Amino acid sequence: MKKQSRILLAIASISLILVFFFPIWRIYLDAPQYPEGLGLNIWVNKVTGLNSNDLETINGLNHYIGMEKILPDAIPELSIMPWIIIALIGWGLFASIINKKWAVYVWLCTFIIVGAVGLYDFYQWEYTYGHNLNPDAPIKIPGMSYQPPLIGQKQLLNINALSIPFVGTYVILFSVLISFFVLIKKKTVGKN
Repeated sequence: MKKQSRILLAIASISLILVFFFPIWRIYLDAPQYPEGLGLNIWVNKVTGLNSNDLETINGLNHYIGMEKILPDAIPELSIMPWIIIALIGWGLFASIINKKWAVYVWLCTFIIVGAVGLYDFYQWEYTYGHNLNPDAPIKIPGMSYQPPLIGQKQLLNINALSIPFVGTYVILFSVLISFFVLIKKKTVGKN
């Protein structure tokens, strides 16, 4: 690989540090009784309310319809994901240092696999969260589930839920696109 490609890979790797400073996902909830809205920020290592009391308010609302509380300490992925990001940073820097095309392929494939597994896991978490309802909940609507959308908007009773990737996800996509760019530019990629 030429020096430019090595520098690009190093930048792509180091930029992943930003996912520790920005949420990777955001869920907005709008309802008539909450005109200012509620929200959740999902980070690589924690879940927080968009505003200071949002997580507690959402957990209080969820109690009425039988949903489990969102307890960040009970979500094992939040303790695993930081280590995966650190490993990706390390491997990306390793690939830029050893100057081998195969190392970039391994990094890119790992990114894709981790991303796909992460989205599937998030979907499963949302599914379980929205479908496994307490049968003794104060409010029961037969056949109703409360699974928020993975991406996009969904009406859940009188609450409009919007789920979108946030800054951390765009940082990850930036890193992936740089690695694609490095591999596609044959002139910038050296021998295996």
